[in-house]
Amino acid sequence: LLMKKMGRNVPVLFFAGLIGAALFIGDAMITPALSVMSALEGLKLVTPAFAEYVPLASAAIMIVLFAVQSKGTAAVSIFFGPITVLWFLAMAAGGLIHIGDDWRILEALNPINAFLFLTHAGSVGLIVLGAVFLTVTGAEALYADLGHFGRRPIQMAWFVLVFPALLLNYLGQGALVLAHPEAATNPFFLMYPDWALLPVVILATMATIIASQAVITGAFSLARSAVHLGFLPRLRIKFTSETNTGQIYVPSVNLLLLVGVLMLIFSFGDSESLATAYGISVTGTMVISTMLVFQFLRAVWGYSLVLAAVLLLPLFIIEVLFLAANLLKIHDGGWVPVALALAIMVMMWTWTRGQAYLKRLRANNEIPLDS
Repeated sequence: LLMKKMGRNVPVLFFAGLIGAALFIGDAMITPALSVMSALEGLKLVTPAFAEYVPLASAAIMIVLFAVQSKGTAAVSIFFGPITVLWFLAMAAGGLIHIGDDWRILEALNPINAFLFLTHAGSVGLIVLGAVFLTVTGAEALYADLGHFGRRPIQMAWFVLVFPALLLNYLGQGALVLAHPEAATNPFFLMYPDWALLPVVILATMATIIASQAVITGAFSLARSAVHLGFLPRLRIKFTSETNTGQIYVPSVNLLLLVGVLMLIFSFGDSESLATAYGISVTGTMVISTMLVFQFLRAVWGYSLVLAAVLLLPLFIIEVLFLAANLLKIHDGGWVPVALALAIMVMMWTWTRGQAYLKRLRANNEIPLDS
């Protein structure tokens, strides 16, 4: 809608769209690698000997996941909802049983404490801001399935299940670490008793596979939109469902993502190292999305400059702060999503400029009808 209203001759809008799309593709490579590795690393608490096999096991799961994309997800998607609900309930239970370890953790609910910490901690506060950002990754994609489910179901799922479960889990992790500092090595899995550890790891692995499927599907949809807008050359697109046009498979994008995911898994080796590279692509996507929404409110919905700024400026400031905090990770692996996004953006920009050049060339060589 924004492209139709303003055209593609608005450089800022055009480049913002390219950067946002490129960052999302990079995010679609990092998310599966990071999420599956972090889940499987829980097995190290069951048997430390498994530690060296985490990258291989993660790669095997990813190869199988990408290999079945051509078959579609309709047959197994009926299990996604129940598994995800069970996962969030397990997270809520794990946090709930540990909040009482140190009731001081409830002070974390007061945003004034966070504000005071950030204003007095100086540069350390910025580093902490970059570290805690991982707790909100995924929020940038909350709107991705609006076309499939509508606004109400997503809002209900967030406020009734997802947000309370995450809040209880993080409070429980914090209380556990306050009471037992040695648990800081892996507070999530250490919240659970030994008998529940293996089932939780299995459940976490299934949940991360579902999350990976979501970003893979998002990448396919993005590629189709980019082709329609002329940002990418024509790609082979296969519809995997007879009833749902949103379920598609793009072989070239699937292969690109698989190669990228495998390279990330074996290059970084563990989730902690890869986590440093994660925040930049997500915060970049958030900032670009907010900029595009601002333009949408002004150009399509006719909002005044003041009203659009009042609605989005507070959110934009927070996102820019998070982006600045994550940019501190550039030398620790944060350059990876930047490099991925740059490569994808150059490819899209080259194709777009090439098409524009050919269009002008054909226009100059056309013979007028009146001749």
